[in-house]
Amino acid sequence: MIVGLTIILIFVLLMPFTVKLVERNLEVFLFIMGISAAIISQVLDYSLFIKAIKDPIHITIAVLIAGLVFRWLQNPIEKGIVGASKAIPIRLFSAFIVISLGLLASIITAIIAAIVLVTIVSVLRLDRKSEIHLVILACFSIGLGAALTPIGEPLSTIAVSKLDVDFFYLLRLIGPDVIPAVFLFGLLAAMLIKPKKRALGLSSKLAKESYFAILIRSVKIYLFVMALTLLGAGFEPFIEKYLLGMSPLVLYWINMISAILDNATLAAAEISPSMDAATVKAILLGLLISGGMLIPGNIPNIIAAGKLNITSKEWARSGVPLGLIAMTVYFLVILTGG
Repeated sequence: MIVGLTIILIFVLLMPFTVKLVERNLEVFLFIMGISAAIISQVLDYSLFIKAIKDPIHITIAVLIAGLVFRWLQNPIEKGIVGASKAIPIRLFSAFIVISLGLLASIITAIIAAIVLVTIVSVLRLDRKSEIHLVILACFSIGLGAALTPIGEPLSTIAVSKLDVDFFYLLRLIGPDVIPAVFLFGLLAAMLIKPKKRALGLSSKLAKESYFAILIRSVKIYLFVMALTLLGAGFEPFIEKYLLGMSPLVLYWINMISAILDNATLAAAEISPSMDAATVKAILLGLLISGGMLIPGNIPNIIAAGKLNITSKEWARSGVPLGLIAMTVYFLVILTGG
C-alpha cells in the first residue's frame, strides 16, 4: 500500500510540473490519481463518494456567482478604478488594492479577486516594475486571505473538509496571523510602488468573459476539489505513517515546495484530522506563504501572470525574496508560540 501511494505522490508532485499534457488537463489527472489512491488504500466506498460529490458544491457556487456578478459589473468597476486612482495618491491606492482584495478573497474567491486585480492593473497604466510589484504583493495577500473560509480557494475547502470543522475554523486558527500579513503587504505596496511617468507597463486584453467560460471554470473547480477530496482520503495511511509524528516546524519548511506546486494538492496530501491545531497551522502557513513565491504556487499567481504576461524570472526576482522574509518572520512567530 505505502509503495503504491508513494508512486502516486511522486506522480502528483512531478507530472503537472513536467508534462504539458498533464498541466493542461490537471483536474482530470488529479481525479484519476485520487481514485487510484483511494482504491490502493481501500477507502473508496459509498460514503467517500458522497463526500467527494458534496465537498466542492459551496466553492463551485461561489466561483460561479462571483464570476457572473463581475461580468455584469465589469464596466462600472473599471470606471470606478479609474476615478479612484485619479482621486487618491497612487501609493495609498496601491495599499488599498492589496489590503481590500486580500480581505475580500475569502468571500469573492481567489479566482475572482485575481481577475479584479488584472482589471485594476490594466487600467492603472503604471510602469512595468511598479505593476509587477503591485501584482505580486496583491497575489500574496489574496492567497493568504482566501484561505480564511472554505469558499475562498480549494486549499481551504479541502482543509475544512478533511478536518471536519465548521465554516469559521480557519478564520479562528490562522486569522490572527493572516490578517496582519494582509495589512503588511499593503504597507509594502505603499512603500515599493514608485511609478514613473510615461513608462511602459503591463498589458492585458481583458475582454468580458462569456457565460460559457464562466461555467467551464466552475466545472473545473468542482472536478478539482472532488479530485483532491479523493486524493486526501487515499493518502490517510501515508500521513499516519510518515507525517503525524513529524515536528510542525519541519513540516513548515518542507512546504516551501508549494512555491512550485499547487498548494491545494499538497494540503490534500498532508492534512489529517489526527493532527493537532499547531501542526495544521504550521502546514497551512507554510503552504500559503511560500505559494506566492513563484507563479505555479497559487491560482491567483497563475491567473495574473498569464493575463499580464509576467515572466517566471520577473516574478521570482521579487516573489522569492519577499516569500523568504515572510517565511522567516512566521517561523519565528510559530517558534515563540505566537
